[in-house]
Parts: sequence; structure tokens; C-alpha cells
Amino acid sequence: MPETIDLLLKELKLPAFSRHYQSHQEEALAKGYGHVRYLSGLCEQEVADRYQKRVQKWTREAGLPAGKSFANLNQAELSTAVQQQIAALKEHTDWAHRAGNVLLIGPSGVGKSHIAAAIASQLIEQNVRVKWFSAVTLVQSLQQAKRDLDLMTAMTRLDKYQVLIVDDIGYVKKTDAETQVLFEFIAHRYESGSLIITSNQPFSQWDHIFPDTMMTVAAIDRIIHHATIIEIEGESYRKKQSLKK
Repeated sequence: MPETIDLLLKELKLPAFSRHYQSHQEEALAKGYGHVRYLSGLCEQEVADRYQKRVQKWTREAGLPAGKSFANLNQAELSTAVQQQIAALKEHTDWAHRAGNVLLIGPSGVGKSHIAAAIASQLIEQNVRVKWFSAVTLVQSLQQAKRDLDLMTAMTRLDKYQVLIVDDIGYVKKTDAETQVLFEFIAHRYESGSLIITSNQPFSQWDHIFPDTMMTVAAIDRIIHHATIIEIEGESYRKKQSLKK
């Protein structure tokens, strides 16, 4: 009989049922649980296992920097206003379902990438698919796709991710080829998918990224239209740690 049950559960694609039905049966008999409670326990086990597997798979796929989560983010270093903005993004993820954006702006070393990675990790746990890119890596891959006459396909392929993280946009070189694909990418994502962007340059200096004022204004306009803008001030954490040592 167990062999038959295992085969049936495999056919039904219920691996957690197969692994745990006997232990749940022993517990049900020992505690006098009825059939409904026994079945409910198995269903909860299956749902929990599938959730864990999905989170693990999407986390690997996202390529987030290791060790950057809300658990080890020193929020005491952040202003009250920034802490409130982060808390709101953690609590409500509707912005990610409405193609909203998040911009993290501030000098190097104040925790922008850490916050972006922590938000992304939280989104994965809440059933939102994400992908992390350094801005330079993203632009280089889009440039290659454009040379291969495959840019639209490459951008469409990224549409499966509800949220894309573009880290350090200010490091993109100001060349026609690079900034053109970056602008096309931003235009493609506009109102169709969310972006989390980190930048060590304020908007007033984004003309160092794009070759002309018109393109700079158009890019900023698309990004900030549905955006939470988090401006972080202060000294670099790395500099503070170095001074302490």
C-alpha cells in the first residue's frame, strides 16, 4: 500500500505529501486527530515546502549580493525620513505590481546597494520575481544584443522579472552607444515593469550619463513618474569603519 500511495503522490506532483504522510499519520493517531486535520497538516506542509523551494530558486536566479538583508542593515545610521520610506516599501509591495520605481540616491558607501538588495530579497519572499544587475553589466549586455540586432528580444526577455535592480547607474560611460541602449531600456520598462536604481549622483548631474539634455530629461521623467525617491546623506560606512580601526 505505501508503494502505491508513493506512486500516486508522485503522479500528482505532491512530494511533501510523499515525504511526510507517514509521520503525520503517526502524529494523528497518537493525538487523535481526525481525517480533516490530518489532511490539513499535509497540505500546510506541501505549501510550506513549495514556498521555500520557490524562494530559494528565485533568490539564486536574482543574483543578489550576498549578506545584504534588512536583518543586518544598520538603520540607526539613516535619517528618520529614510527609515519611514524603507518601512513603507517593506510593508506594501503594491508598487512592484503597478510598475512603480524606487530610486536610491546618495554618496558612495551610505548603504544604497544594501537597501536595494534587502528590498529585493523581501520582494522575493512576497512572490515578486527580481533580477540584479550592475548598470555597467546591464548596458554591456544590451549593447551586445543591439550589435546582434536582438535588442528588443533581450529587453523583452527581462520582462519576466517584475523588478529589475540597476546598481550604480552613474558608472555608465557617457558614450552614444552605451547611453542609447540605456535610454531604450528605461523607455521599454516605463509603466510595464519596476526598476530599483541606485546612483551616487543627484539628478542635476545625470547629464554626465546621457549625451544631451533632452535625453537626460526624458530618462528622468520616465523613471520618477511613478517612483519613491530615497535620498541618503552622510559619510561612507566603509570610511567610518576604517577610521574606527
